[in-house]
Amino acid sequence: MTQWRKKTADEVYGAAEIEARLKEELPAWYLEDGWIRRKYKTSGWKSTLMAVNTIGHLAEAAWHHPDLTVSYAFVTVKLMNHAAKGVTEKDFALARKIEDVLMWQPAREPGSVLEGTPDDPRFKYLKYD
Repeated sequence: MTQWRKKTADEVYGAAEIEARLKEELPAWYLEDGWIRRKYKTSGWKSTLMAVNTIGHLAEAAWHHPDLTVSYAFVTVKLMNHAAKGVTEKDFALARKIEDVLMWQPAREPGSVLEGTPDDPRFKYLKYD
C-alpha cells in the first residue's frame, strides 16, 4: 500500500515518505543523512569507470547531478535536490533511470536476442543484486 503521494518536481518529500517509496520502488536504495543512496559493486576499476560514465551521461542528459563516491570496485550514488534542500521527484526519477540502465540484463528479457555479459569472471561488469 502506498504511504506517500506524488509531489511536484521540486516539492520535498519527508523521511517517512522517502523510505516508503524506496521500499516500494527502489528497494536497493536507502535514505541516509537526507540523501537517497545506492552502492553499485563492480568487478574492478574498468567496470567502475564504465558505471561512472553511464551515471554521468544520464545525469547530464537529465540536468540533475548526483554526488558520487568512486573506488576500485564500487560507486556510490547520492541524490538530493540541492536547490530544494531535500529529496524531490527529480531524485526519484533519476534514481529509477540509473537503476534501470545499470541493472539491465538483456538475457533476462523474454525474447531478447542480446545475450548479455557472459557468466565468466574475465568479463564481469557489475555485481547484480
